[in-house]
Amino acid sequence: MIDDLEYNTEREHLIIPEYGRHLQKMINYAKSRETKEERNKVAKGIISVMGNIQPHLRDVPDFQHKLWDQLFIMADFEIDVDAPYGEPSKEEILARPEPLKYPQNFPKYRFYGNNIKTMIDVAVGWEDGELKEALTFTIANHMKKCFLNWNKDTVEDAVIYKHLYELSDGKIDLKESNENLSDSTSLMRAKSKYGSKSTSNKKTSSTTKKKYTNNRKRY
Repeated sequence: MIDDLEYNTEREHLIIPEYGRHLQKMINYAKSRETKEERNKVAKGIISVMGNIQPHLRDVPDFQHKLWDQLFIMADFEIDVDAPYGEPSKEEILARPEPLKYPQNFPKYRFYGNNIKTMIDVAVGWEDGELKEALTFTIANHMKKCFLNWNKDTVEDAVIYKHLYELSDGKIDLKESNENLSDSTSLMRAKSKYGSKSTSNKKTSSTTKKKYTNNRKRY
């Protein structure tokens, strides 16, 4: 009796496992029918069953089109039926997409984020004037804030100016500027307020716990 057991590892490979082995057998049966009329009839029945198995697909555009494509995929594109959307291209469906490149423009200073580089490129393209100067110092202040979030310590303005010079390929040079960036304390003030709020909550929780303990002792 034990010798008659059949393990999944010994069975036919399921191309789309979500539909189960019985549906795969139905597709294999459809492929074996001699006449196209029989194959079309069985294929339509299979599509109906597939729709019941995947009811969430009914809200997806081209629901039936997707099911017919999956039917051809599970048949290994070896079934001759009259599909309402035509037979899909095996090469097109099985083609792998091109790998996406990670948009890392300046791996040397990752703590600034990728948006900084975009902002710098915009500033470089502007004509010299008050607006460009204001944008440049806004970018520098944001860089300083990003640096402090990463380093959690103070940073000299000269360091930010140096990094800005490098990231702009030497097109933005504030190294000789007499203008000071925002103070590190003011940039981190919001974070400090959040921290003090958290500390205050802890103190309130501690006080409440002590009052509860004292009330229990009274009883």
